[in-house]
Amino acid sequence: MLEQVIERDRIVLVAGLVLVIAMSWVWLLLGAGMDMNAFQMSESPDKPMKMAMQPAAWTPGYAALMFSMWWVMMIAMMLPSAAPMLLLFARINSKNKAKGAAAKTPVAPTGVFAAGYLIAWGGFSLVATGLQWGLERSGLLSNMLSTTNAWLGAGILIAAGLWQLTPIKAVCLRYCRSPLGFLMSQWRPGWGGAMRMGLRHGLFCLGCCWFLMALLFFGGVMNLYWIAGLAVFVLIEKLAPFGEKFGRASGVGLLLWGGWLAIQAL
Repeated sequence: MLEQVIERDRIVLVAGLVLVIAMSWVWLLLGAGMDMNAFQMSESPDKPMKMAMQPAAWTPGYAALMFSMWWVMMIAMMLPSAAPMLLLFARINSKNKAKGAAAKTPVAPTGVFAAGYLIAWGGFSLVATGLQWGLERSGLLSNMLSTTNAWLGAGILIAAGLWQLTPIKAVCLRYCRSPLGFLMSQWRPGWGGAMRMGLRHGLFCLGCCWFLMALLFFGGVMNLYWIAGLAVFVLIEKLAPFGEKFGRASGVGLLLWGGWLAIQAL
């Protein structure tokens, strides 16, 4: 009976996760409310564009649109790698429910737990939106939302590479790669506890990947290939057996790439 309940709840949660991830990617592919879709914005700079995206006027409505773009992008890129944690959390709640120690359904507390991630990712999206505004205003970000300054591009790559090699990054990645260890050491009862755990683990995942997300300013904020590539990168780093070594190796690669661009800019 218990296994049937767990399997039913798991199917409901997996279906919900797939739906949210799919809707997020579809919205990004359609252009996230902008004048051009992601395929058009991902074309080579050397290829003539059929239509040009006009410089944006940063009205409150446009700022809200950019914030939503970043937030949905974070969900599309980060939620797949957070799925194992959400499934494990739901399984524990299912077992607690069978013992009468939890709410009538584990789906609700799992949703609260997931809301903690959304808050953490929303905070990053707010900062990224402000940074985008500043870069556009200073002329360092093109109409296609990628860097126009070689030194800035090199600096982003070098900074991301250095972050990949820091002890803080290693700690954050360790928590992201060990969901069971996190839940065993950080478990808090009730919906309030679920929110705190989700927010805390969301911050660890953000600390693991926030500089990788900043690479979008280098490759293009709405460049489909960069978005998909970074999403796969995050999945490998968090879920693959060789994820930690992969992360460190990527740090060295980013440093070399950034250094090479800096030399070219001399």
